[in-house]
Amino acid sequence: MSVQHKLNLSKTAIARSSEYAIEYLEQLDRMRVSPSVEQAKLLDVFDESMPPQGMDANEIVQLLHKHGSPNTVATAGGRYFGLVVGGSLPACAGSRTLMAAWDQIGTTHFTSPITSKLESVASDWILDIFSLPKQSSVGFVTGTTMGNFVCLAAARHFLLARLGWNVETQGLMGCPLIRVLASKEVHFTVKKVLALLGIGTNIIEPLEVDDDGAIDIDKLPTLDDRCLILTQAGNVNSGAIDPIGAIAAEAKKVGAWVHVDGAFGLWAAASEKKKKLIQGFECADSWVTDGHKWLNTPYDCGIAICRNAEAVHNSMSTTAPYFAAAVDIDAKDMMPELSRSARGIDIWAALKNLGKDGVASLIDRNCEQANRMASGLKDLGFDVLNAVVLNQVVATFPSHEDQIDKLVKSVVDSGEAWFGVTEWQSRSAFRISFSSWVTTLDDVETTLKAIKKAKQKLGW
Repeated sequence: MSVQHKLNLSKTAIARSSEYAIEYLEQLDRMRVSPSVEQAKLLDVFDESMPPQGMDANEIVQLLHKHGSPNTVATAGGRYFGLVVGGSLPACAGSRTLMAAWDQIGTTHFTSPITSKLESVASDWILDIFSLPKQSSVGFVTGTTMGNFVCLAAARHFLLARLGWNVETQGLMGCPLIRVLASKEVHFTVKKVLALLGIGTNIIEPLEVDDDGAIDIDKLPTLDDRCLILTQAGNVNSGAIDPIGAIAAEAKKVGAWVHVDGAFGLWAAASEKKKKLIQGFECADSWVTDGHKWLNTPYDCGIAICRNAEAVHNSMSTTAPYFAAAVDIDAKDMMPELSRSARGIDIWAALKNLGKDGVASLIDRNCEQANRMASGLKDLGFDVLNAVVLNQVVATFPSHEDQIDKLVKSVVDSGEAWFGVTEWQSRSAFRISFSSWVTTLDDVETTLKAIKKAKQKLGW
């Protein structure tokens, strides 16, 4: 097979997939948000033994579109309100397609100069839009879970090194004890990271929270220089943001480390209207957020930011444990993966596409939509259980809380919208999250109609 023939095969497959992708996007606002029972049967075609002979690339793309596209959940559409997931910005759809052709290994500048350059630029832009210290390290990882892993590994290194212990060489057996303080509303993935790092979860000192799930600063225990304090910017249910500035002020007095899990809520800092909710967050020591949530990059893309770049390098480096200027350090020495995709390019594309004003507009628009949803639900007789300060709405129906899952299933089965059940303040409820650039007020009204129809169908 000639080189030209191989090239033609790739060109044809890419062109065909682009056609199908455009076709998919053109019908996105008209398609079901979740597949029907009939559509699910199309997946049976994939149940086969490993074929002895390969299939043509174009036929594979056609098969994926014919049987796969109808069985997607329309997370890229305007009425997907689950898991705080955004869509995929136009520039990111383009960058991801080009990146598939590039197939870059984002390990070092040597393996991919374009990845190194654009991730460096994107890092500067991230620090700029959040007004975070310019010397901070920025790492592009799979998501907030791995972002937390990076930052908490750095915190572990820093706190133990100050106690005379090198955890990277000596391990955890016999190491000095550190204290981990976390909100009672801490996200379960943070606990997972503590387990992965060998710190464990039994060590957590739970911090009291207020009615919306934010840490009660008046009940903060006495801190010391062994403390790692885990805060949240955006409670996964209520959207509430901990008083990070006040906590950081207390931590600074004794040299404690403050970490911010801001999977979606950190983006409040990009809005003039919402930044007051997160006042003082820049005084923390490390921060994480997702690109694939409120910035609307494709999955998967998370961001780990740390004021102490040296601590990140010392905990992640695959070379000798020395430190140079953060800009000169390869990605492999600041993140867990040696083999990694060029996902920071999606961040660059999104920020280039939106600009500062566009990011702020997206945040503000989704928050307005959340408020409209909350008022519409109240009009239908639902109890809204949270103060809708950001993009999250948690609601239940007072006389049928034990059947709230049936209402959610009815709406999801209708194909009109997608959101999920939750539990908040010991009450069964559902959660609707706004984080997509394509969501409109019409989508809100359509979803409210679907909820009203489901409610009537259930006889509530």
